[in-house]
Amino acid sequence: NPCSEYMFLDDSACNLASINLMKFVDADGEFDFAAFEAACRTFITAQEILVDNSSYHTPAIARNSHAYRPLGLGYANLGALLMSRGLPYDSDAGRDYAATITAIMHGAAYAQSARTARDHGGPFPGYEKNREPMLRVMRKHRSAIKDIDKTHVPKPLYERAREIWDECVDLGEAHGYRNAQATVLAPTGTIGFMMDCDTTGVEPDIALVKYKKLVGGGMMKIVNGTVPMALKKMGYTQAQTADILAFIDENETIEGAPHLKDADLAVFDCAFKAMKGSRSIHYMGHIKMMGAVQPFISGAISKTVNVPKAATVEDIEQAYIDSWRIGAKAVSIYRDGSKRTQPLNTSKAAVMRAGVLEEATEAAPMPARHKLPDERQSITHKFDIAGHEGYITVGLYEDGMPGELFLTMAKEGSTISGFADAFAQAISYALQYGVPLQDLVDKVSHVRFEPAGMTKNPDVRFAKSIVDYIFRWMAAKFLSHEAQYRAGVNVAETVTTPEQLTLDVAAMAKSSADAKADDPTPATKPAAATASSLSAIQNQEDAPPCTTCGSIMV
Repeated sequence: NPCSEYMFLDDSACNLASINLMKFVDADGEFDFAAFEAACRTFITAQEILVDNSSYHTPAIARNSHAYRPLGLGYANLGALLMSRGLPYDSDAGRDYAATITAIMHGAAYAQSARTARDHGGPFPGYEKNREPMLRVMRKHRSAIKDIDKTHVPKPLYERAREIWDECVDLGEAHGYRNAQATVLAPTGTIGFMMDCDTTGVEPDIALVKYKKLVGGGMMKIVNGTVPMALKKMGYTQAQTADILAFIDENETIEGAPHLKDADLAVFDCAFKAMKGSRSIHYMGHIKMMGAVQPFISGAISKTVNVPKAATVEDIEQAYIDSWRIGAKAVSIYRDGSKRTQPLNTSKAAVMRAGVLEEATEAAPMPARHKLPDERQSITHKFDIAGHEGYITVGLYEDGMPGELFLTMAKEGSTISGFADAFAQAISYALQYGVPLQDLVDKVSHVRFEPAGMTKNPDVRFAKSIVDYIFRWMAAKFLSHEAQYRAGVNVAETVTTPEQLTLDVAAMAKSSADAKADDPTPATKPAAATASSLSAIQNQEDAPPCTTCGSIMV
């Protein structure tokens, strides 16, 4: 599970479920904790049944899931529940109410786990070796009830939380527990919308009016449906409520709404500041809520700690330190605007901007093939690498840059011929689709394999392979001095530019014919000079190559 609520053993499965808290608010706005407790018992029973009826990805996960039978019951819509009762999310009263609800869920889950152990199969296989530590943890859960300020919670709700934990511990001491873990608080980021939640997991609302970007395109305006219940709970009339809701719909904020008392604004504070507002929940409000409910959770809490765009490095550092001090097991900090797009935004304009940006990205042109004309100039070069001869033919664009490559090896078999053709064709396609020759040279030159050795080319005196020779020769013909040096070409004082090469190719045949007409008998060097030159080359054959260019060093 990539979310932070599941911190159980390695190689175990997260069998999770979440309950919509607002489904237990009755017509009078009161929380029906008896129905909630019954739902918790039903969910735990269903999750327990699934342990033996699930498929697991690996044998190790299967073994641990059967040996410890971990479950993860949680809830969603806590932020909406607090708002409906007129309780600010960032308040002691809100935190105590949330802690009591969580204690009931946790106690009901483990009490049902103990009943299942009593009636159906006994405790989980790993229970006996963990019996005393687990019972000690259960007693700590029960003791944490005393830290709740009961003046902030309806008396029947608080008393039931205390009673159910007495039952839970007594049942566990007598029968053990069927499950090593029973509760977590998952983010419910997706299923929360399926359950018609205004808020997800343990989160407050993002904003009273928000826009959700849809994967298939477009957006959806989401308006908090809990505001009317909150206004009614705080004593506002129907007419006043209608005026306030109309103001929110028009301005996308409740700040400045008619009839609303300043003292009641905190009830409607959200994680993000409204576009036309100035209020939001401080990051410590998120962390304190985690600290309030964590004592009544087996696993951990997956929750976002929202910080504003203006948050500093010191603010982020302090948030982590405060989370550790308060006893949270995990914390996920999100800085507003830190990503190019985010699923929920407080303004329509932000979603539109993100959509335009994505459309621009999606509309980026696809690479197009730039074919050479049917008739084009080309240059053919003969090479010799340690006695292995071959021919390179490069077709040229109008500007003199290469657009295709043909490679022919002398005395090669069908296998080498096929590889040479396929390689040359791949390079030709790369050049025609716009891959810079410079990148190909940087990537492929100095590749080492046989045949390798001395060449007759003064620009590439030593080739580490045929491929190395081809690309260093192309660098010498078509690239700058700097690129040639980087490729290990022996750079001359001048280099032929692509434009000059286009003219030179046309003049090559004429200059060759003129040379033959002027001197029909090729000039020959004296035998002594030829022998001396050959001896010099042979004497250098065992010299080490240069580590930069690969040429034999004297």
